[in-house]
Amino acid sequence: MTIYHLSAQIIRRSAGRSAVAAAAYRAHERIEDERTGLVHDYSRQRGEVETFILAPTNATDWVQDLCAFVE
Repeated sequence: MTIYHLSAQIIRRSAGRSAVAAAAYRAHERIEDERTGLVHDYSRQRGEVETFILAPTNATDWVQDLCAFVE
């Protein structure tokens, strides 16, 4: 039987954190922050990761690109 678990955190720029860096870390990807120009590269991390966004077919475009929306 599968057990569901959800952990949510607030990432505040005022606290020196970045949603882009957190997304790159969790997805094991290389992502450039368009606001600051910094590149967050966690593509060499190991581990099984699967990321995706589920949205209704009539959802607006920003729903599919949440990283751009939150920054």
